[in-house]
Amino acid sequence: MSQIRYVLAAAKHLNFTKAASDCNVTQPALTKGVKALEVELGAPVFHREGRRILLSDFGRSMLPHLQQIVSEADAAQLLAQNFRLLEKVPIRLGVMSTIGHIRLARFLAQFEKTNSGVELSVSERSTTELKDKLSNGELDAAVMTLTEELQENFRAHPLYAERYVVVFPPEHRLGQLNVVSLQELSGENYVDRLSCEMREMVMQVCASKGVELYARFRSEREGWVQAMVLAGIGFAFMPEYSVTLPGLIQRPLIDPTVERKIALVTMPGRKFSPAMEALMRSVKNFSWPG
Repeated sequence: MSQIRYVLAAAKHLNFTKAASDCNVTQPALTKGVKALEVELGAPVFHREGRRILLSDFGRSMLPHLQQIVSEADAAQLLAQNFRLLEKVPIRLGVMSTIGHIRLARFLAQFEKTNSGVELSVSERSTTELKDKLSNGELDAAVMTLTEELQENFRAHPLYAERYVVVFPPEHRLGQLNVVSLQELSGENYVDRLSCEMREMVMQVCASKGVELYARFRSEREGWVQAMVLAGIGFAFMPEYSVTLPGLIQRPLIDPTVERKIALVTMPGRKFSPAMEALMRSVKNFSWPG
């Protein structure tokens, strides 16, 4: 590489003395390096005319290739430097508050093992807050439910799909069933998840089918919803991977079947940092559920 850089400097100045100064070496060292490369290539790169040097025809044909070699070497060096600096480039990840922690935690744990130098911060936010913070550059990525609006305005990387289930307290009469239809829930006591991004759609389906739900408890907090179901207040609709409280009974919801798709969302056109590049590779290689 030093010999190639010597040749390029000499071709630029057509003077060995100036080229040696550019390369921070003595002129004899530069001249020796140029001659060594000419021997390796099997033809003279320069014609010597006293103190004056000129590119030979062979030299002119070789120059673009030598320049490309240096460019590729510089790119490789920059890539290696960025890799070493991963620990100095934290990732700010936002997670929608209704996303279950267990599956995502398994992915993040594996990512940490293979990228131990990366700093990672995770914050829970509503859908609106996540979109705002992504747009403003306050987050690098967010884990959210995939919608048409997100696909139009953001760059979405699908992770997994999960169906909605009906969650019951222990010994609930409908817990004896393998699956539960929406019609069978009419008149049952209900715990309303106010933060659910699909809540309005479920309510519209209930109305269209004449299903009456009486909400005895409402909360935006997933933990409170599950705790109140477990305490026997009523049932709740939940994404299957969001059910975390031991003792709860869950059954698939049918007629209709409700499903949501989870995606990692980033800003289109925004360049990834080396740490984010590492995260995206891990996202693609991870064995997501389903």
